[in-house]
Amino acid sequence: MNINKTITFLGAGSMAEAIIGGLITRRIVSPRMITVANLQDQDRLDYIKTTYSVQTESDRLRAIKEADIIVLAMKPKNVHDAISHIKEHVKGTQLIVSVIAGIPTTLIEEELGSTNPVIRTMPNTSAKVGESASAICPGSHATAGDLLTVEALFKAIGTVSVVEETQMDAVTGVAGSGPAYFYYMVEAMEKAAQEAGLSEQQSRELITQTVVGVGKRLQQTSKTPKELYKEVMSPGGTTEAGISELSAHATQDILQKAIGKAVKRSTELGSAYTPTNHSS
Repeated sequence: MNINKTITFLGAGSMAEAIIGGLITRRIVSPRMITVANLQDQDRLDYIKTTYSVQTESDRLRAIKEADIIVLAMKPKNVHDAISHIKEHVKGTQLIVSVIAGIPTTLIEEELGSTNPVIRTMPNTSAKVGESASAICPGSHATAGDLLTVEALFKAIGTVSVVEETQMDAVTGVAGSGPAYFYYMVEAMEKAAQEAGLSEQQSRELITQTVVGVGKRLQQTSKTPKELYKEVMSPGGTTEAGISELSAHATQDILQKAIGKAVKRSTELGSAYTPTNHSS
């Protein structure tokens, strides 16, 4: 599937790069149809251009001029300045897609002061390999067709769930931040493997394939995670010894609290940058 629409990314961070990489790798959008704008970091723009053969711009207004879709991919603190800069130049037909954590569609709509359709999304960085778990929700002016367009884009880089906007902070804490939790755990597993005598390469290969296998197993079974880890355990065995240590340190409770913190932070970002609190 090829989507014949011009897309401009305002922001060149890791999330924008992951989406761009996924769209190009899967041949969903041609590099020549993608423009990336970044105001300050020319080295970053040069890297994006060299790596993905996309167009780059240091001027937001030139970047959005011919875009069918404008993707807001800047940091939350920069939303007001970015929209203030472009809003007089946004055409009524342009679809606005936000990948900014915590920022509600109502803020973007009010900042724009127009009836442009706005779709809020929360992908994760696994988009780069076509395996993002993304959630999307429409703003008040978005049509079913707009939602289908964005759904098609994000299905190209993984799975897509259409959710209520009230659920987006939870999505952010679980799926948006989720890859980082797993990478953090893998780092610990690699260190333990190397301390036990495996080489760096052996550790990486074994653990990476284990993670891939776990993901596929979860996709293909109706069993609960608890049932699955109990399958691996035998009385007095190695897995039981490891799980007992994790339980002794309340590892699941700690992880639940970590996700709760991420969800809370997403909510805080939204409330900090409401239209009446630009100075926050």
